[in-house]
Amino acid sequence: MRNATFRQLRVFSEVARHLSFARAAEALHLTPPAVTMQVKELEGHVGAALFERSGRRVSLTTTGEYMLVYARKMLATLKDAEDTAARLQHLETGTLTIGMVSTAKYFLPRLLGEFKREHEGIEIRLAVGNREQLVNMLQGNEVDIAIMGRPPKELATRAEPFAAHPHVFVAPVDHPLLKFGHPTVDSLQPHGFIVRERGSGTRAAMEKFLEPYRTEPRVVMEMTSNETIKQAVMAGLGLSFLSLHTIGLELEHRLIAVLDVEGTPIVRAWNVVHTLSKMLSPAAEAFRYFMLERAETHLANAYGRLLTLPQGG
Repeated sequence: MRNATFRQLRVFSEVARHLSFARAAEALHLTPPAVTMQVKELEGHVGAALFERSGRRVSLTTTGEYMLVYARKMLATLKDAEDTAARLQHLETGTLTIGMVSTAKYFLPRLLGEFKREHEGIEIRLAVGNREQLVNMLQGNEVDIAIMGRPPKELATRAEPFAAHPHVFVAPVDHPLLKFGHPTVDSLQPHGFIVRERGSGTRAAMEKFLEPYRTEPRVVMEMTSNETIKQAVMAGLGLSFLSLHTIGLELEHRLIAVLDVEGTPIVRAWNVVHTLSKMLSPAAEAFRYFMLERAETHLANAYGRLLTLPQGG
């Protein structure tokens, strides 16, 4: 292992994260053959295979699982050293890795564009996942800072709310429940639901809201994509529960409707999160400050009027 390079470790870690050589190549801006070559060289240094390949499926070998733990530790130590050097020089340069739950993709890229224009020396990388995946990224020191809803209780973190995050029940624009002014939670029971996967913050928020009513949605489909869920709702395949920040365009064009269920919208908070054990680089500190200062106004301007739009056809 003494001849292994940090480049090989980065490539190995990225393939392990995606369990895909092609997706790792895309994330690293490399070609798939280059990724394969780096992994093969690392396997040569280790003296054992790190991945098992079955067609397009990729999985870690037992050796690979052990090596991944140490590879991540070494990469995290190197990143901490780089951050400390930048902090000592008071430089806003280097790479900033931001983790975000998938729901944040509807607003965060615009904010990042504004941030990048003001901090041109910072290279930004994004890692996207559901809440459970993001907690693992924070724990593994794979991201510097994270944008998420419910902050993790599993880790010692600093979580700072920066904006309200409303969630609503949604339906096709011709759904019969829209004829009721304020449908009750009980009135939802006969209808099928298209829901996010377990481990997502959206799914957890829905289940927490329904818990006091001792009711469970009749799940007809479970999906990992907000976009696919929206399309299924618009096609009349069921109701759903989504972040208001995911349905802006659909509400503007009256393609989807909000059900004004009693007790809703459920308002959570967006948080900027980092682990307490991590010393933030100047770049990460600049981004944290930017989100706390700017994000609330941006979200209010972009989404504030959505709940007042007329519903239904």
